[in-house]
Amino acid sequence: MGVGVRLKNFCYNIKRKLYPSCRKRLNRSFNTAQSISMSTNNNINIEKILVLDFGSQYAQLIARRVRECHVFCQIVRHDITAARVRELNPSGLILSGGPCSVYDEGAPNLDGEIFRLGIPVLGICYGMQLACKTLGAEVKHVSSREYGRSHIELNSQGRSHALFSGIAAQTEVWMSHGDQVSQLPKEFVPLAKTSSCPVAAIMHKDLPLFGFQFHPEVTHTRQGTQLIRNFVRTICGTSGTWTMENFARQTIMELRERVGKDRVLCGLSGGVDSAVVAALLSQAVGDQLACICVDNGLMRKGEIESVERIFTSHFKTDLRIVQGESLFLDVLTDIKEPQEKRRRIGYTFIDCFASAAKSIEGAKYLAQGTLYPDVIESGGSEDGPASTIKLHHNVGGLPKDMEFSLLEPLRDLFKDEVRQLGLELGLPEEMVWRHPFPGPGLAVRCLGEVTREKLASLREADAIVVEEIKSAGLYRQTSQVFAVLLPVQSVGVMGDGRTYENAIAVRAVSTEDFMTADWCHLPYELLARISTRIINEVAGINRVVYDISSKPPATIEWE
Repeated sequence: MGVGVRLKNFCYNIKRKLYPSCRKRLNRSFNTAQSISMSTNNNINIEKILVLDFGSQYAQLIARRVRECHVFCQIVRHDITAARVRELNPSGLILSGGPCSVYDEGAPNLDGEIFRLGIPVLGICYGMQLACKTLGAEVKHVSSREYGRSHIELNSQGRSHALFSGIAAQTEVWMSHGDQVSQLPKEFVPLAKTSSCPVAAIMHKDLPLFGFQFHPEVTHTRQGTQLIRNFVRTICGTSGTWTMENFARQTIMELRERVGKDRVLCGLSGGVDSAVVAALLSQAVGDQLACICVDNGLMRKGEIESVERIFTSHFKTDLRIVQGESLFLDVLTDIKEPQEKRRRIGYTFIDCFASAAKSIEGAKYLAQGTLYPDVIESGGSEDGPASTIKLHHNVGGLPKDMEFSLLEPLRDLFKDEVRQLGLELGLPEEMVWRHPFPGPGLAVRCLGEVTREKLASLREADAIVVEEIKSAGLYRQTSQVFAVLLPVQSVGVMGDGRTYENAIAVRAVSTEDFMTADWCHLPYELLARISTRIINEVAGINRVVYDISSKPPATIEWE
């Protein structure tokens, strides 16, 4: 992660929820900073598909499916103007689904002139209903909401149309709607139906407009990826040249041109985001890059050594490691409340980073690992969610006299694309595929008061968990795996003696988006090995438990 993303994790609550005095400090420096995106969004000539977001939980998934066709995709507000669409010059538009009815008061609408631009448009669920209603069709509420698996049946027009090329005449799809198109004007042609939905897919006779009542972007729609590919590549006529190799080449050139002869700062944390940012900049500007890694004593086992090895030997970066373990542990003394831990770690990290940054002369730019999902969530501009970054992603909190322009070379990428880019740049797989790690580090996995001794036990236990998961070949099949040191002690027996020692909880989850997650059903034999090793090898631990709670209602992290 870049330093801005690190600050997201442990300064978000400072800025937005907890401490008014800190809000001023966090706002102050960004008001004087210029945020610079090395973004393909700004290149209006690149092939792109725009997704107009009507509040769908699947909007990001649509964008990911389009990108799997090697075409760049950008999510924008539903009320983007036709003039702005024309300016962005997309190859096609996709209208997302949404939770509203088209007849709800205040339901999201769109600029109807968009349909007259001559740009292919695909409406999905709410997007199809809205497009049809805008152009004269009738949409009605159905007595029973259709949700879940269904089967569409293509009619003769559907079977012969390029949109359904390679699609079976009957195929499984995923429905999620309470309204449906009930009557079509003569300008529309139905293409498919289900047993309960007579208009499951449509096209317009005169306009390049198409619609699906179902969701092709979800995995439950058996041939959904092919449907999206048919629209993006065939209907929109794109060539599919957006690859990580091309992205890397273009971004390196843009960074080199933008930075010129100035120096760039980058915070390294051991995570993939900051590592990829540093790798990009290393190839773009060489020794003009200076990386700062704050050793706060809260990292995983071997993490600092790994960062130092990769970025001094492989990339030969000017790496400054700030030794801050004692400082961080001092500010955490007697602190048990999770948000107070985050607040203190956040302030201390800011001070350590700022102090190290002042020693680097000629630094004009600060690089951070803002990713596309963070950009999408922020909202509030003409282009919508894809145009502004979250306040908590800015490097707020740096002293007022430290004025940097921000470089955000990853702000167009999803996490899996960042990993692909990392491999393209030559980062080792162990770093590229490393599981996420919370900004406050082990401090929020050491429940209650944080001490050097507790951290040492937790760090060893965590290393054993990860090592065994990797040995079992399950690291890439799990999304996040770690140990938690519990603030309880229990009676045990070791040898011939009674013990009264600590407990470790093992957490392993699988998830696609980290908004929801399920606990992993690890083999009993693997859990037994993990438990035996932790109890035998880690001093002060006599009990291991396995967390089988899902998110929601639990969270992935314990604090």
